[in-house]
Amino acid sequence: MTQQNGEHYSGTDNLEIMAEAVNYNRFLISLVAAGAMPGDRILDIGAGIGTFAKIISARGFSVCCMEPDAAQAETIKKAGLKVETSVDRFEDHCFDYIYSLNVLEHIEDDGEALRLWRMKLKPGGRLLVYVPAFQILYSAMDRKVGHFRRYTRRQLAERATSSGFEIRSLAYVDSLGFLASLAYKLIGSETGDINLSALIVYDRYIFPVSRLADPVLGKLIGKNVVLTASVPR
Repeated sequence: MTQQNGEHYSGTDNLEIMAEAVNYNRFLISLVAAGAMPGDRILDIGAGIGTFAKIISARGFSVCCMEPDAAQAETIKKAGLKVETSVDRFEDHCFDYIYSLNVLEHIEDDGEALRLWRMKLKPGGRLLVYVPAFQILYSAMDRKVGHFRRYTRRQLAERATSSGFEIRSLAYVDSLGFLASLAYKLIGSETGDINLSALIVYDRYIFPVSRLADPVLGKLIGKNVVLTASVPR
Protein backbone atom coordinates (compact mmCIF):
# COMPACT_ATOMS: atom_id res chain seq x y z
CA MET A 1 0.00 0.00 0.00
CA THR A 2 1.41 3.35 -1.05
CA GLN A 3 0.61 6.89 0.03
CA GLN A 4 0.00 9.71 -2.44
CA ASN A 5 -0.83 13.27 -1.32
CA GLY A 6 -1.97 12.05 2.08
CA GLU A 7 -4.27 9.39 0.62
CA HIS A 8 -3.80 5.64 0.53
CA TYR A 9 -4.37 3.63 -2.62
CA SER A 10 -4.10 -0.06 -3.25
CA GLY A 11 -4.90 -2.29 -6.17
CA THR A 12 -6.87 -5.50 -5.92
CA ASP A 13 -6.03 -7.14 -2.58
CA ASN A 14 -3.87 -10.30 -2.37
CA LEU A 15 -3.20 -10.34 -6.11
CA GLU A 16 -1.77 -13.83 -6.44
CA ILE A 17 -4.40 -15.47 -4.25
CA MET A 18 -7.33 -13.57 -5.76
CA ALA A 19 -6.26 -14.59 -9.24
CA GLU A 20 -7.64 -18.02 -8.30
CA ALA A 21 -11.11 -16.53 -7.74
CA VAL A 22 -12.17 -17.13 -11.33
CA ASN A 23 -15.91 -16.55 -10.98
CA TYR A 24 -15.40 -13.51 -8.74
CA ASN A 25 -12.99 -11.89 -11.19
CA ARG A 26 -15.31 -12.68 -14.10
CA PHE A 27 -18.10 -10.92 -12.19
CA LEU A 28 -15.95 -7.82 -11.63
CA ILE A 29 -15.08 -7.70 -15.33
CA SER A 30 -18.79 -7.90 -16.16
CA LEU A 31 -19.47 -4.92 -13.86
CA VAL A 32 -16.76 -2.84 -15.51
CA ALA A 33 -17.77 -3.84 -19.03
CA ALA A 34 -21.44 -3.07 -18.37
CA GLY A 35 -20.58 0.57 -17.69
CA ALA A 36 -18.27 1.06 -20.66
CA MET A 37 -19.51 2.62 -23.89
CA PRO A 38 -17.90 2.67 -27.36
CA GLY A 39 -15.40 5.49 -27.67
CA ASP A 40 -14.93 5.90 -23.92
CA ARG A 41 -11.65 7.00 -22.44
CA ILE A 42 -11.44 4.94 -19.24
CA LEU A 43 -9.40 5.20 -16.03
CA ASP A 44 -8.70 2.24 -13.76
CA ILE A 45 -7.90 3.59 -10.28
CA GLY A 46 -5.70 1.35 -8.15
CA ALA A 47 -4.99 -0.89 -11.12
CA GLY A 48 -2.55 -3.26 -9.39
CA ILE A 49 -0.67 -5.11 -12.12
CA GLY A 50 -3.33 -4.23 -14.69
CA THR A 51 -5.34 -7.45 -14.41
CA PHE A 52 -8.66 -5.83 -15.27
CA ALA A 53 -7.32 -2.98 -17.40
CA LYS A 54 -5.64 -5.42 -19.80
CA ILE A 55 -8.88 -7.32 -20.32
CA ILE A 56 -10.92 -4.16 -20.89
CA SER A 57 -8.25 -2.80 -23.23
CA ALA A 58 -8.27 -6.06 -25.21
CA ARG A 59 -11.99 -5.48 -25.80
CA GLY A 60 -11.16 -2.36 -27.76
CA PHE A 61 -11.43 0.36 -25.10
CA SER A 62 -8.91 3.11 -24.42
CA VAL A 63 -7.77 2.44 -20.84
CA CYS A 64 -5.39 4.40 -18.64
CA CYS A 65 -4.28 3.27 -15.19
CA MET A 66 -3.47 4.91 -11.89
CA GLU A 67 -1.26 2.72 -9.71
CA PRO A 68 0.98 4.31 -7.04
CA ASP A 69 3.14 1.25 -6.47
CA ALA A 70 6.17 1.80 -8.71
CA ALA A 71 6.84 -1.89 -9.38
CA GLN A 72 3.24 -2.63 -10.28
CA ALA A 73 3.07 0.51 -12.40
CA GLU A 74 6.12 -0.70 -14.32
CA THR A 75 4.38 -4.04 -14.96
CA ILE A 76 1.40 -2.17 -16.39
CA LYS A 77 3.68 -0.03 -18.55
CA LYS A 78 5.37 -3.12 -19.97
CA ALA A 79 1.92 -4.40 -20.94
CA GLY A 80 1.57 -1.36 -23.20
CA LEU A 81 -0.93 0.62 -21.13
CA LYS A 82 -0.58 4.25 -20.09
CA VAL A 83 -0.05 4.46 -16.31
CA GLU A 84 0.54 7.24 -13.80
CA THR A 85 1.37 6.96 -10.10
CA SER A 86 -1.05 9.72 -9.04
CA VAL A 87 -4.52 10.79 -10.17
CA ASP A 88 -3.24 14.38 -10.16
CA ARG A 89 -1.05 13.57 -13.15
CA PHE A 90 -4.12 13.28 -15.41
CA GLU A 91 -5.81 16.36 -16.82
CA ASP A 92 -9.17 17.43 -15.44
CA HIS A 93 -12.33 16.46 -17.35
CA CYS A 94 -10.53 14.01 -19.64
CA PHE A 95 -12.27 10.68 -18.89
CA ASP A 96 -15.68 9.33 -19.80
CA TYR A 97 -15.62 6.47 -17.30
CA ILE A 98 -13.70 5.69 -14.12
CA TYR A 99 -13.83 2.41 -12.24
CA SER A 100 -12.39 1.54 -8.83
CA LEU A 101 -12.44 -2.04 -7.51
CA ASN A 102 -11.63 -2.58 -3.83
CA VAL A 103 -9.70 0.68 -3.51
CA LEU A 104 -11.77 3.37 -1.78
CA GLU A 105 -11.67 1.54 1.57
CA HIS A 106 -7.87 1.99 1.57
CA ILE A 107 -8.13 5.79 1.46
CA GLU A 108 -8.35 7.65 4.75
CA ASP A 109 -10.09 10.71 3.26
CA ASP A 110 -12.42 8.92 0.89
CA GLY A 111 -14.58 12.01 0.31
CA GLU A 112 -11.61 14.00 -0.94
CA ALA A 113 -10.61 11.09 -3.18
CA LEU A 114 -14.08 10.97 -4.73
CA ARG A 115 -13.99 14.73 -5.35
CA LEU A 116 -10.64 14.34 -7.09
CA TRP A 117 -11.99 11.50 -9.23
CA ARG A 118 -15.00 13.63 -10.18
CA MET A 119 -12.66 16.36 -11.42
CA LYS A 120 -11.09 13.89 -13.86
CA LEU A 121 -14.46 13.01 -15.41
CA LYS A 122 -16.13 14.94 -18.20
CA PRO A 123 -19.62 16.36 -17.58
CA GLY A 124 -21.91 13.34 -17.81
CA GLY A 125 -18.97 11.03 -17.06
CA ARG A 126 -19.63 7.82 -15.17
CA LEU A 127 -18.15 6.18 -12.07
CA LEU A 128 -18.17 2.58 -10.83
CA VAL A 129 -17.08 1.90 -7.24
CA TYR A 130 -16.90 -1.57 -5.68
CA VAL A 131 -16.06 -1.79 -1.95
CA PRO A 132 -16.42 -4.18 1.03
CA ALA A 133 -19.66 -3.91 2.99
CA PHE A 134 -20.66 -3.68 6.66
CA GLN A 135 -18.27 -2.68 9.41
CA ILE A 136 -19.53 -5.62 11.49
CA LEU A 137 -17.57 -7.82 9.07
CA TYR A 138 -14.31 -5.91 9.64
CA SER A 139 -11.74 -8.60 10.47
CA ALA A 140 -8.04 -9.31 10.77
CA MET A 141 -7.92 -9.59 6.99
CA ASP A 142 -9.18 -6.00 6.63
CA ARG A 143 -6.51 -4.81 9.04
CA LYS A 144 -3.81 -6.77 7.27
CA VAL A 145 -4.50 -5.25 3.86
CA GLY A 146 -4.98 -1.72 5.18
CA HIS A 147 -8.72 -1.14 5.06
CA PHE A 148 -9.86 1.95 6.92
CA ARG A 149 -13.52 0.91 6.80
CA ARG A 150 -16.28 -1.12 5.23
CA TYR A 151 -19.42 0.57 3.88
CA THR A 152 -23.19 0.42 4.01
CA ARG A 153 -25.16 1.52 0.97
CA ARG A 154 -26.18 4.70 2.76
CA GLN A 155 -22.61 5.60 3.72
CA LEU A 156 -21.32 5.08 0.19
CA ALA A 157 -24.21 7.08 -1.27
CA GLU A 158 -23.54 9.95 1.14
CA ARG A 159 -19.85 10.02 0.22
CA ALA A 160 -20.67 10.08 -3.49
CA THR A 161 -23.41 12.72 -3.40
CA SER A 162 -21.43 15.02 -1.11
CA SER A 163 -18.57 14.76 -3.62
CA GLY A 164 -20.79 15.98 -6.46
CA PHE A 165 -21.98 12.73 -8.03
CA GLU A 166 -25.52 11.74 -8.94
CA ILE A 167 -26.35 8.15 -7.95
CA ARG A 168 -27.42 5.85 -10.78
CA SER A 169 -27.52 2.51 -8.95
CA LEU A 170 -26.51 1.16 -5.56
CA ALA A 171 -26.70 -2.43 -4.35
CA TYR A 172 -25.26 -5.06 -2.06
CA VAL A 173 -23.73 -8.04 -3.88
CA ASP A 174 -22.50 -11.50 -2.86
CA SER A 175 -25.22 -11.92 -0.23
CA LEU A 176 -24.01 -15.33 0.96
CA GLY A 177 -20.56 -13.82 1.27
CA PHE A 178 -21.89 -11.80 4.19
CA LEU A 179 -22.34 -15.04 6.14
CA ALA A 180 -18.99 -16.41 5.00
CA SER A 181 -17.23 -13.20 6.03
CA LEU A 182 -18.95 -13.22 9.40
CA ALA A 183 -17.80 -16.80 9.96
CA TYR A 184 -14.26 -15.80 8.97
CA LYS A 185 -14.32 -12.97 11.49
CA LEU A 186 -15.49 -15.28 14.28
CA ILE A 187 -13.38 -18.38 13.60
CA GLY A 188 -10.91 -17.43 10.86
CA SER A 189 -7.21 -16.66 10.94
CA GLU A 190 -6.14 -14.08 13.51
CA THR A 191 -3.32 -13.07 11.17
CA GLY A 192 -5.72 -12.16 8.36
CA ASP A 193 -4.44 -14.87 6.01
CA ILE A 194 -6.72 -16.26 3.30
CA ASN A 195 -7.07 -20.03 2.98
CA LEU A 196 -6.54 -20.72 -0.71
CA SER A 197 -8.47 -23.99 -0.72
CA ALA A 198 -11.45 -22.39 1.01
CA LEU A 199 -11.33 -19.48 -1.42
CA ILE A 200 -11.44 -21.81 -4.42
CA VAL A 201 -14.33 -23.83 -3.00
CA TYR A 202 -16.29 -20.65 -2.29
CA ASP A 203 -15.55 -19.20 -5.72
CA ARG A 204 -16.46 -22.33 -7.67
CA TYR A 205 -19.51 -23.53 -5.78
CA ILE A 206 -20.94 -20.88 -3.44
CA PHE A 207 -20.33 -17.58 -5.22
CA PRO A 208 -22.50 -18.52 -8.25
CA VAL A 209 -25.35 -19.44 -5.88
CA SER A 210 -24.78 -16.23 -3.95
CA ARG A 211 -25.19 -14.20 -7.14
CA LEU A 212 -28.48 -15.99 -7.84
CA ALA A 213 -29.66 -15.09 -4.31
CA ASP A 214 -28.66 -11.42 -4.61
CA PRO A 215 -31.93 -10.13 -6.14
CA VAL A 216 -33.67 -11.14 -2.88
CA LEU A 217 -31.06 -11.26 -0.10
CA GLY A 218 -29.00 -8.46 -1.59
CA LYS A 219 -31.64 -5.93 -0.61
CA LEU A 220 -30.49 -6.37 2.98
CA ILE A 221 -27.02 -7.91 3.10
CA GLY A 222 -23.93 -8.55 1.01
CA LYS A 223 -20.18 -8.86 1.31
CA ASN A 224 -19.72 -5.87 -1.00
CA VAL A 225 -21.44 -2.72 -2.20
CA VAL A 226 -21.42 -1.63 -5.83
CA LEU A 227 -22.26 1.93 -6.83
CA THR A 228 -22.63 3.56 -10.20
CA ALA A 229 -22.86 7.34 -10.42
CA SER A 230 -22.40 10.17 -12.87
CA VAL A 231 -21.21 13.77 -13.01
CA PRO A 232 -24.03 16.27 -13.64
CA ARG A 233 -23.95 17.81 -17.12
